[in-house]
Amino acid sequence: MIQIKKYKLLILLLLISVIPLFDFLKPGLPVTHDGQDHVARIANFYQSLKEGNLVPRWAENLNWGYGHPILMFLYPLPSYIASFFKFAGFSFVDSVKITYALSFILSGIFMFLWIRELWGDKAGFVSGVIYLFAPYRFVDLYVRGAIGESWAFVWPPLICFFILRIARERRVEYLLGGSLALAALILSHNALMLMFLPVILGYAFYSIYSSKNRRSNAIFLLLLFVFGFLLAAFFWIPAFFEGKYTLRDIVTKDNIIGFENIGRLLWSPWSYLGTGAFSVQIGIVQWLGVLFVPLAIVLAKRQKENIWTFLFFLLLTFCIAILMILPISKPLYLSLSLLQKFQFAWRFLSLAILPPAIFIGFITFLVPERLKTLFVLLFVVSSLFFNRSYWKAKSYLLEPESFYTQPYAGTTDTGESAPRWSVRFMENFPQKKIEIVDGQANISQGKRSTTVREYRVQATSPVRLAESTLYFPGWNVYINGVKQTIEFQDPKYRGLITFNVPKGDNLVVIRFERTKVRLVAELTSLFAGLVLIFGMIVFRYRKR
Repeated sequence: MIQIKKYKLLILLLLISVIPLFDFLKPGLPVTHDGQDHVARIANFYQSLKEGNLVPRWAENLNWGYGHPILMFLYPLPSYIASFFKFAGFSFVDSVKITYALSFILSGIFMFLWIRELWGDKAGFVSGVIYLFAPYRFVDLYVRGAIGESWAFVWPPLICFFILRIARERRVEYLLGGSLALAALILSHNALMLMFLPVILGYAFYSIYSSKNRRSNAIFLLLLFVFGFLLAAFFWIPAFFEGKYTLRDIVTKDNIIGFENIGRLLWSPWSYLGTGAFSVQIGIVQWLGVLFVPLAIVLAKRQKENIWTFLFFLLLTFCIAILMILPISKPLYLSLSLLQKFQFAWRFLSLAILPPAIFIGFITFLVPERLKTLFVLLFVVSSLFFNRSYWKAKSYLLEPESFYTQPYAGTTDTGESAPRWSVRFMENFPQKKIEIVDGQANISQGKRSTTVREYRVQATSPVRLAESTLYFPGWNVYINGVKQTIEFQDPKYRGLITFNVPKGDNLVVIRFERTKVRLVAELTSLFAGLVLIFGMIVFRYRKR
């Protein structure tokens, strides 16, 4: 009973966070911009994982069945989580819906834990609610179906929670937790990691500046960031270094859209349409928090701690995020290629909704105790009231499992992950798995999986074959155990694997293997994990 009383606000926050998720309980997949594609991609990810590939990198059935390297470049964490529920017996659609719902709930819980450590239970509760009930969160859930962005919201509060704990007590458990949370952010969404990282770094510097033992705090936090990036190296190193083989820099170059005017950021009607039509409002309650934060900063200066510096930094972050959405920032996008990777200016809404949740938590802390409960009630009820029409699915897609597991006419992105020597999108399903280009031969198919294709080729003359698989570094052809040269620029088979086979009876094995970059990246992550585990064991032993 005592424990329930201690965590009553956390339990209440958990119950409130479930309210907007009832539409996920209905049969079928909510119809969103990207939801259907995400299920298909996760189905391919799961199939590769089931075959024993711990780091799935090739989606066999995407791109009209020609395969695609998109798994190398798009955030794998949501796919791992959804695959866990699929292994547990849920359908692909239900696994994805659970993954969406879990991201929403956890983001509010972790915001509560962080702000509670700073300013108490009621401040944490309000911050958690404000963080959850920003209109853009429901755009991600029910309009865009942005599963990666939904998970990216989970980790910044948790990382800051561990940064705060490290500032108070330098323990290896907090270093491990913070490193894992940072790695999870990197694995959740490429672009949002870049957006949230300056805020996290800002809080880390504030933590060091405010600490009594700055040197040891700085060392621990440096290790947190180093190990966070090393743990996620298996994903980001190949994505960064092998991205040059894709259309990434061509598709995204000077192609930034989605600018919005300040009026639509203040209020815009709800819509399930695309860019320029769906709501980009920050939120009425969130704007109130921003309006009152200058006064809060002034009041914070009177306290012993230097929290006002972090609040000012957050206010500056919020203003920058708003400016990055406005058309006035377009020249900056055109001059910095890194910003062009975001593709849509309105993506900075994700960054803009973080500071208001913290602001209102601090304002709650400043409110006199006798008025706190009323203040909390006012903000919570207002948040639910103003967003009550947004947590509804437009409609539902009812398709069998095979719809997502069979060859699929899509890739889940706008073509930036396609190999640069291929067409941006295939347009028809392949008629054959393998085709004779020149010569004569009898071909029988053997083993076929996500990463391996085997054929027995009985050639009456030298032959040239085309396999209906898009080439990407890592694909290798072996004939009777000997590695062969691959040609992937045949005009009639652009981007596909073509190769020569000598006369006679031949065993042809086509295999997707690790490149040197991928091998180094995976070993780096493994090494970082082992070092952290070993360090934790040694620390505990010495402590005893």
